Parts: sequence; C-alpha cells; structure tokens
Amino acid sequence: MIAAYIRVSTRQQDYDAQKDAIARAAQARGEAIDLWFEEKVGGASRRRPELAMLLTKARRIDRVYVFRLDRLSRGGIAETLNIVKQLRDSGCSVASVSEPFLSFDGPMGELTLSVLAWAAQQERRALTERLAAARERSLASGGAWGRPTVLLPDTIRLGRELVDAGLSVRRAAAQLGISHSTLGRALQKDPTPERTK
Repeated sequence: MIAAYIRVSTRQQDYDAQKDAIARAAQARGEAIDLWFEEKVGGASRRRPELAMLLTKARRIDRVYVFRLDRLSRGGIAETLNIVKQLRDSGCSVASVSEPFLSFDGPMGELTLSVLAWAAQQERRALTERLAAARERSLASGGAWGRPTVLLPDTIRLGRELVDAGLSVRRAAAQLGISHSTLGRALQKDPTPERTK
C-alpha cells in the first residue's frame, strides 16, 4: 500500500499543491496513492491526529510520500528522526517529493535526516530571533508592540512567515503580541500561497 501525508499550517492554505506534486511523483515511480493523510496544523503542534493514524497503520504501508520532510515535523532533529524511525521500523519507507535527490534508506539515511531536520529547526529559530529583534527596535524607537485593531503590513508579513515556518496562528500571534483572532483575520484578508522552496 502507498500512502501520502500532507500538512498545511493554516486554514487559509489548501492541500492541492502538495497533493498534485505527490500524485505526479508517485506516478513517475509507477505507483498510485492508496491512502491520504491530510491535516491543517502548525508543525510545532503536538496534536497531530492524522500523523498518529499514519504511524498506527505504517505496518501495512510500503511507502509514504511527503511534500517535504518538514511536513512531518518542525520540532527539531530528535522529533523528525523519531517519526521517520518509527515508519522505517514498521517497514515503511519515506519519499520526499521536493527532495528527490535524498535517500532516507541505507547507511547515509541517518545523516541525511539529521541534516534536513537541523535545517528546519534553524529556520524556525532564525524567524524567532528576527521577530525579537523587530520588537526591540520598535519599542526602542518609541513604537507600540501590542494588540492593534489594524495590523501593519510588516506585522502581517512576520505573522505569515511564522505560520509558514510551522507555528500555529495562535502561537505566531502570541509572539507578535496580538490576539490570534486579529492575526487570523489579517491572514484571511491577505492570503499568501504556501512557499514551495
């Protein structure tokens, strides 16, 4: 059985781009996706019911496709390696559509996974540091950092970056010092497709 796991970070994003890319990649290998696991949740969230379901069914799955490895986890090296190890221990290989040059099997598999998981963790850390620096600059120059009724374009951009990096809208809003409903409304009015780098 061939499966696919898709995760998007916000309600404004949809599964179509990832789904289409995964279906084409599987077809190129002579395979078709039998089972889709789809959920809308930030990568840092511990509540991942579809991922949990995938892990429970892994013994019946030969291969699982993901759009990128960071769709499985953005929680750091240990978490990512643990998820992939659980899948591999169940006899289920992992194929990344956006990283087709990578092999997660064989002697180089652990090294490959460690490097990619570390890169995802560093991206989130860099975004958090940029946010903290922006907050300090704003406060130092006499600017406000609170719960505005109307968000500035830079705040919306930072919110989008945090959400795209895997934070939930609630956590991104908390880091920005605004309510999650304010940020959610702003992102709905200014939707940006998920980056596919």
